[in-house]
Amino acid sequence: MRERIPVVVQGRRGRYGRRSPAAQLVWTGAELAVTLGVVLLLFVAHQLWWTNRVAQGAARDEVGQLERQWRAGAAAGPVRPAPAAGTGSARPTAPGTAPPTAPPHGPDTAPAAPPRDLAYAVLRIPRIGLTAPVAEGVDRTAVLNRGYVGHYPGTAQPGGPGNTALAGHRNTHGEPFRHLDRLRPGDTVVVDTARLRATYVVRATLPETTPGDTGVLAPVPRSTVHPGHGFTAPGAYLTLTTCTPEYTSTYRLVVWAVLRTAQPR
Repeated sequence: MRERIPVVVQGRRGRYGRRSPAAQLVWTGAELAVTLGVVLLLFVAHQLWWTNRVAQGAARDEVGQLERQWRAGAAAGPVRPAPAAGTGSARPTAPGTAPPTAPPHGPDTAPAAPPRDLAYAVLRIPRIGLTAPVAEGVDRTAVLNRGYVGHYPGTAQPGGPGNTALAGHRNTHGEPFRHLDRLRPGDTVVVDTARLRATYVVRATLPETTPGDTGVLAPVPRSTVHPGHGFTAPGAYLTLTTCTPEYTSTYRLVVWAVLRTAQPR
């Protein structure tokens, strides 16, 4: 019987064996590119899907909690309704035009600001199917990233005289103002609090302005960057602001509405 001799094949080296330094560098670069691509895809999925899912769920829960508290009578008692603002009092007026009389509002319809970062109202915009909690303040982490709409401190409270100014994300973190650009004159915007329901009617839109255009938040809102946009007469206004274009924070989109009615809940 013949004895088999094992055959050992030595691995080739050189040109067709171990990778050259240049080839190894290319291979490593490719691996890093694939890894980076996966990380970026996960980041995009987190920002565009997961943050919305979490924030929208939290916002719905907060709205439900507020409404349960109001039904249970945990908030303050009823107030005297504010007279409706006349449609003419909130339309933009030309310089030199006599300003119409602002609707009278008593102290009962202009409550003090609630604690910072606390949700205390619910914003409803039927045109875009939005129902979102409103919190005092516009801090990104404490308010906006939670899917809430933020109330600019120092501006009027809902239903009161002056300018009630609100801000919200257009993309990611619940994106409550994603479709704010779809609002048109005549659309209804409702703000509910424990004490009253303020119903506003959209009057005008400023498609684009700078983040520093503080005139849009003034008691009589009027753009300092685009002076032809805004109002000249005192009244009861609602200002909605968000970023534009989508997925950027370069400019601000502004929608203005005027108070139609403020009724006790």
